[in-house]
Amino acid sequence: MEGRTAKIHRQTKETDIACELNLDGLGKYEIDTGIGFLDHMLTHLSKHGKIDLTVRAEGDLNVDAHHTVEDIAICLGECLLEALGDKRGIARYGHSSVPMEDALANVSVDLSGRPNCVYNAEYRTDKIGDFDVECLEEMLRSFANTGKLNLHVNVPYGTNGHHIAEAIFKGLGKALAQAVKIVGADIPSTKGQL
Repeated sequence: MEGRTAKIHRQTKETDIACELNLDGLGKYEIDTGIGFLDHMLTHLSKHGKIDLTVRAEGDLNVDAHHTVEDIAICLGECLLEALGDKRGIARYGHSSVPMEDALANVSVDLSGRPNCVYNAEYRTDKIGDFDVECLEEMLRSFANTGKLNLHVNVPYGTNGHHIAEAIFKGLGKALAQAVKIVGADIPSTKGQL
């Protein structure tokens, strides 16, 4: 593929997922995961990250959303890694602080090749609609692990669960947009590789 793009198809006994992204896109998206709230969050990631994103997923939603959410995150991480290539010229770091009405999310990323996820967000309820909020942390952790990046999410305040989650995904999009931006010609590490 030309440019910084990637396409992944992952099929297990629990899920069947196709994911495609373009890091140099316009924020265009086609999302159909079978989970309405997750579709909504991924559209924010795409739009605010200026990442063209296509996700099609079928999963064992009769069990719950967990497997589908986790496997989508794995596909997103794999796509990110593939699209970045050797990471030559990228900014590497990105940070965003995004308010969403009552909530504020601070999201930082380092495309270091070393996976780590720190997630500090509290919700007043266990669900947003029929979506389990614990799936959000699981998704971000799986994305960080598979994409081999440091991801720090801190929500110092917020009362509405939907607003908290939306601020996080908008913030992640904006932080990724900064981190993947081409700003030079070398690999941004004293080690000579990321």
